[in-house]
Amino acid sequence: MRLGSSLAAGVPPLPFLGFGGAPIGNLRTAVTDAEATAAIRRAWDRGIRYFDTAPHYGLGLSERRLGEVLPGLPRTQLVLSTKIGRLIVPNPHPADQDDDGFAVPGDLTRVWDFSLPGAERSLAESLERLRVDAVDIAFVHDPDQAGPGALEEGVRSLAALKQAGAVRAIGVGTNSTSGLAELIGNGSIDVIMLANRYTLVEHSALETVLDPAARAGVPVIAVGIYGTGLLATARPTPDASYEHRPADAEIVRRAHALAEICESHGVELPAAALAFPMLHPAVAGVVVGMRSAREVDENVDRAEVDIPAALWSDLAAEGLIPPGAVRSLEVAEGKASNPR
Repeated sequence: MRLGSSLAAGVPPLPFLGFGGAPIGNLRTAVTDAEATAAIRRAWDRGIRYFDTAPHYGLGLSERRLGEVLPGLPRTQLVLSTKIGRLIVPNPHPADQDDDGFAVPGDLTRVWDFSLPGAERSLAESLERLRVDAVDIAFVHDPDQAGPGALEEGVRSLAALKQAGAVRAIGVGTNSTSGLAELIGNGSIDVIMLANRYTLVEHSALETVLDPAARAGVPVIAVGIYGTGLLATARPTPDASYEHRPADAEIVRRAHALAEICESHGVELPAAALAFPMLHPAVAGVVVGMRSAREVDENVDRAEVDIPAALWSDLAAEGLIPPGAVRSLEVAEGKASNPR
């Protein structure tokens, strides 16, 4: 599997495809421990070497499940990331079910905390759940949801932890493009994990984040590349979701138009969706949530599809992707066709 950019001393290059840990934290629906373990092991067997998680995912469940498997794998061969910003604490009002989208008991809850003590505690608890001595990357998680000042405070906290040697590389994991260009410009982060803002149907990050990141040499990891469901099948279904809500008619129409052009080149829509972000020189890799061995196989198979450069040219000619997304046929042929 092709390797992307290096981040910092001691961090292996990012692979093209990473394993996203939210689904094994029971995102929306539960999976068993055995199913989660099978997914992680299949990912390793299929060549995936980047695993991303967070305390938020299932109130620590995703990290614990990774912690049952990853310590038995060659640590120097994998990249591991987690996040800070939400502390997991006892719920003063325990509930049968978590109220933040994960199918887990509600005996715990989340508290926003981007302070240095909060980041230290969060990272220490993550390492305990993951059963490792260190992670390669720590992200400030969803500061856009936490309110003013969270982004800046979280980055300062992680910078202090990096300087102390507690983490090797730091970044921001967010659904928002706000404030990222400033962080890129002042050199305060090593990497960005950007969700839902650069996909086949959403291009708002192209000029606001990706172009500045490419100029500065800051790698971007694209996530949410299937639009939380819309682009995950060959043709969008009537009940397709987009960014965790029912997709509206216009976005479904665009997805069908994308699918028609993909099909004319012998490519299924999800394979093109997976490859598209890699057209941009700033994008070092994509991370996809996977909850089963079958989903791992589907995504690795898609990552191995050769995408003809003419597909991207046709999409741009129809106005479905911006011309700036395809810098040249050489870029398309050399980067987004997924050479191995």
